[in-house]
Amino acid sequence: MIVAVTGMVREARILGSAHGKTLIAGSDGAGLAQKLDAALGRDAAGIISFGIAGGLMPDIRPGSVVTATKIIAQDGTYPVDEAWAAHIARAVTGTKQGPLFGSDVLAATPVEKAALFERTGALAVDMESHIAARVAARHGLPFAALRVVSDPPGRRLPHAATVALRPNGKISLLRVLLSVLGAPWQIPSLIAAGHDSRLAFSALLRCHRFLGRGLAFPDLG
Repeated sequence: MIVAVTGMVREARILGSAHGKTLIAGSDGAGLAQKLDAALGRDAAGIISFGIAGGLMPDIRPGSVVTATKIIAQDGTYPVDEAWAAHIARAVTGTKQGPLFGSDVLAATPVEKAALFERTGALAVDMESHIAARVAARHGLPFAALRVVSDPPGRRLPHAATVALRPNGKISLLRVLLSVLGAPWQIPSLIAAGHDSRLAFSALLRCHRFLGRGLAFPDLG
């Protein structure tokens, strides 16, 4: 059984359940480690982080697929299973291989993203991979991460996009509406972010089709 970690319900729906279990962090990243510990049983073969991410590497575009070679976090660096990562890279043509940065806070502005890239050299950033990698290391389980860039490094996420995610991983349309009503000038940026998101989720769906039921885990075929 593979345990997959996503940030959003929409990502989890792409995965389905053929691989095993999927845990959704939502906006409650602090509780993700506890959820993972509770979900891991003797039949757990590995943990994978799967979903969208923010681009850090200059010129990386929405829809770009990143297969992690390691996870960089504030408390250190976590390895990935090399065989699993290699299987993912072979299954998903055109994937970029490199480090991912795991952050406890959202990197929403070009300045923040540029600073992270300069400091870490990571290709992209998300808010779940470092937690999943930490738990995998603690349990001695193989870990892998596949993330698709949604917002590029030069894009500033509008306020409505930064407050939209709920703890259960669903999008709060009410929060988005209230944010837009309070700051209607962010609408063009919100439309652009929506376009980027559609590209990312389309690529994420293709990735899942290429990975197959076992999510490219070597022992599952």
